[in-house]
Amino acid sequence: MSGIQGTQVVGRVALVLRVIARTGGAGLSLAGIVRASGLTRPTVHRLLKALAADGLLDFDEASGRWHLGPELYVMGTVAAGRFAVEHLARPALRRLAEATGESAFLSIRRGEETVCLAREEGSFPVRSFVLYEGKRFPLGVASAGIAILAFLPAGEAEPIIEDDRERIAEYGPTHAAAPLRERLAETRELGYSVNPGLVVEGSYGLGAAVFDPSGRPAWALSLTGIEPRFRPGRREELGQELLAEAHRLSTAIASPRP
Repeated sequence: MSGIQGTQVVGRVALVLRVIARTGGAGLSLAGIVRASGLTRPTVHRLLKALAADGLLDFDEASGRWHLGPELYVMGTVAAGRFAVEHLARPALRRLAEATGESAFLSIRRGEETVCLAREEGSFPVRSFVLYEGKRFPLGVASAGIAILAFLPAGEAEPIIEDDRERIAEYGPTHAAAPLRERLAETRELGYSVNPGLVVEGSYGLGAAVFDPSGRPAWALSLTGIEPRFRPGRREELGQELLAEAHRLSTAIASPRP
């Protein structure tokens, strides 16, 4: 029984940290964490106090909001040595943003989600703010997740595609299994994914999978912007730019590094 309770505590700690991380640095109040996590107020309060005592969370008295703490920064810095893809991707993001004028992003697969790791703003003054560092989407929703899901082995992808209840509840019927399969087929044909305003109306996204050394889609590069900037013709040009950088990054990841 104690083992089960211990596992439950770890799960709740991870949930609270993710909820706060999803704010992109804005932080959350106690009430906001309770709402976002679904945990009871006393449980959240105990977890926050314990995590703050170990430096994993930090409380801003001026705003009344909780933020990720300094100890997590230290841990993240250490972990970054194993996950150096963000460093390798920075030149690709800059080239994409400079060449297209759109905002460019790197996302990583985490289980059945994608998490945005890095972005580079383009020069075009009107931007889409759907994606930002720390933002999570279920696989198959945003352009990065569509691109990754399209190139997963069928046996791994199919259960994710079929389990569409939460996707439909949060993002609508366009994210049901049948229309998602059509988008995945289109992605495999084009090589890159197209998200035509399915998350936020008028906000377009393109995504291209980035592969690990074993050939599995583990990351994705994406471009986002407003619909008039992603019209047919230019959309194909953007897709080719994206594919070229994704291929270059996949090659760099597979190359031996000192």
